[in-house]
Amino acid sequence: MSAPSTATATRPTAPSTRPIVEVRGVSKVYGKVRALHAIDLEFEPGRLTSLLGPSGCGKTTLLKIIAGLIPPSEGEVRIQGRPVTGPGPERAFVFQDFALLPWATVLKNVAFGLELRGVPRAEREERARHWIAEVGLAGFEQSYPHQLSGGMRQRVGLARALAVDAQVLLMDEPFSAVDEQTRRKFQEDLLGLVAREKKTFLFVTHSIEEAVYLSDRIVLLSPRPGRVAGIVEPKIRRDGDPERIRRDPVYLDTVETIWRGLKGYVE
Repeated sequence: MSAPSTATATRPTAPSTRPIVEVRGVSKVYGKVRALHAIDLEFEPGRLTSLLGPSGCGKTTLLKIIAGLIPPSEGEVRIQGRPVTGPGPERAFVFQDFALLPWATVLKNVAFGLELRGVPRAEREERARHWIAEVGLAGFEQSYPHQLSGGMRQRVGLARALAVDAQVLLMDEPFSAVDEQTRRKFQEDLLGLVAREKKTFLFVTHSIEEAVYLSDRIVLLSPRPGRVAGIVEPKIRRDGDPERIRRDPVYLDTVETIWRGLKGYVE
């Protein structure tokens, strides 16, 4: 099986920026299973990078290592030049399964990370209300998770991650549990957040279309043990009509190029 081509058209090279996240020689072994092998990557501020590859290639494992939730077996991760030894305030994780506190209101869920950091109640609730409104949930502050749809619960999880003002947002298939219409709306909203907030977004997805639609850069991982098989930078204008992006020949060609490279892994 050949590695996916990295010849897809790229955006003009941006001025050199020091990476905020550096992954150096990272491997992960579970017992006799090598999940990741010798991953070297850098992530710059203000860009959204998707991790894309077949099931079991280690996308979520790599994300959790960067988050400090699990340690690498080999290699290291650095955030702003400092080695990662565990979770830190400069990183926030958006889980696939929402991970909300079922006994807490939307307001308390969104403010939870701020409470853990010792932010005074008035300040944390003010910041929580801001982000609740920002993700389109104003008026639901006193609702509980069981009273919300799956899409609304995912918005709560995103607001909680944004409220702590982390520089790096790690998103593990955050839209996989919602219907297609909601997913597309989330994608459009996320593009707006990336443009406004200038944070570093690391996004795990199984969807080639989603990765191409959202990403400044796509890291393609091979089947286990996951290695960097290629890097694609879609050359797509994302201003104007969102549906125009999905009809753009460059978008369609990039999706097809990635699919041709990856389909050998599932045959």
